[in-house]
Amino acid sequence: MSTAPAAPRRRRTAVLRRLAGGLGRSGARTASDPVDPLLGPQEQAAALLAVLDAAVAEQPAADRAIAACGEPGPAPAALAEELGRLAVRYGRYAGWLQALPAGGELAGVRELAVRLVAYHQWMLHQSANLAFAPRPAPRAEDARHGLSGLGAPADRLRALRDSLTAGRPA
Repeated sequence: MSTAPAAPRRRRTAVLRRLAGGLGRSGARTASDPVDPLLGPQEQAAALLAVLDAAVAEQPAADRAIAACGEPGPAPAALAEELGRLAVRYGRYAGWLQALPAGGELAGVRELAVRLVAYHQWMLHQSANLAFAPRPAPRAEDARHGLSGLGAPADRLRALRDSLTAGRPA
């Protein structure tokens, strides 16, 4: 457990805008805009926290969209658009997290955050595959009707964000 004071909070949009500025469509940073390796631990924690805040803020919408995929009957076209939009956002968050410099205890926190955010993206994608299959198999329909949301990984991502907010990496 670190005895260092909690990192000062920066405005989330400013940090996300800075992160997004160097990311191209592929999600990779260009050689002319490398990640600043000289960020101190407080700046690293603030950037990580900004991305986690954004990812957690999207969770209610993702939960609703995934749960809607599990409802009986045909899924509405608007649901496909929502699932796609959310999957793209979680893909961006995963890319931003991977691009963040993180040293010491924060490296493990960042890696866990990347895995959890990637799970969110994967779950949205798989839910769309199940809900919009052209000729669903009976097993796939059973799996579809079992969809209810993001589940325990969403709780873990919130707990990770809360522990970072409190100044103690998970």
